[in-house]
This record gives sequence, structure tokens and C-alpha cells, in this order.
Amino acid sequence: MSASADRPGTHGRMPGVGHESVTVRRLGVEDAAQYRMFRLEALRTAPTAFTSHYEEESAKPLSVTIERLAAAGRPDDAVIGAFDAGRLVGIAGLSVPRRQQERHKATLFGMAVAPHAAGRGIGKALVQRILRIAAATDGLAQVGLTVSEGNLPAERLYRSCGFEVWGREPRAVIIGGQAIAKLHMVRMLDSA
Repeated sequence: MSASADRPGTHGRMPGVGHESVTVRRLGVEDAAQYRMFRLEALRTAPTAFTSHYEEESAKPLSVTIERLAAAGRPDDAVIGAFDAGRLVGIAGLSVPRRQQERHKATLFGMAVAPHAAGRGIGKALVQRILRIAAATDGLAQVGLTVSEGNLPAERLYRSCGFEVWGREPRAVIIGGQAIAKLHMVRMLDSA
């Protein structure tokens, strides 16, 4: 896959994915409606996997999603999508803090794969693409994320991509009266 596959609107096949029609690319503002629908469906069907709340997010206008994708167009931030025959089947994002003293670390956020596309390597390919974008970003030394405790498939995926648990936050979110802990994971990009 060429480096151009990481620019908005360009396409590239996902290595290691078991379907030739699956491509991955950075999302641009033209993808806002499809991205918003996909993300809201993920929040609705898997509420314990996310910190965002379906009702809060669905109340926001499309313009908020457009702004998010426009901001992700900066060279060191990204929102990417996996497409199967033109249909969005997976998403993930990378965010780098603006503060100078935190610019060595980034956060992988909003990772989701459509249930019908699970088990095909799409999640792993998305994480690997995010890690490649991070590794190509000057000054980045690590990528962090949180995963809901008990979400074993996600935890296994992140571990298989080199992430390690460094902490546990009890009662990180409360969903429907149920307290859910979050595991904090990190993947170092260098030897520092």
C-alpha cells in the first residue's frame, strides 16, 4: 500500500484482510454522513465499549461530525475507515495533543468494526494502519488507548498489535447503572 493511501480520499487495499474488496483510507468531510451513521450504530449496539453515549452523540448535528473530520485532516491526526465494496465496515481514529509537552503521545480512539464484518482481520488492519500513521508522525513515541474491562476480543486485538496494559481505572464509566472499569493500554513506537 502506498503512502498516498493515508491521505483523505485515497484508497488502498488492507493487508491481511480476507476479502479483496476491502480498502482503508483516511476519512474526509465528504464521508461525514456515513461515518456518523456508522459511529451512532456502534454506540447504540455496543454501549459498554465506548465512553461516548448514544443519546448525547445522536443529538449533535451533522456539522459536529464534519468539524471532527476536518480537524482529523491535520497531518498528525486521523480518522480512518475500512470499506467493503464501498460500504463502511470499520473505523478508528488517532489524536495527538496540541500541548507541546504532550506531543510525544497520541490516542487511538473510536475503534469499531461492524458485527457482520468481524473475524476478517479488519480490526487488526485498522489498528496497524493507525500505528503506521503514528510512526510516521515526527516526535510521536507512543500510542495509548482505553478498553472496557471484559471486552476480551478488543483486548486480545490490542495485545496482538503490541499494546500493554499499564493501569486500570475502576468505574471509568457508568452505563445503565452498571460501573465499568477501563484498562489503559500503551504501545511504544520507539525505544525511549
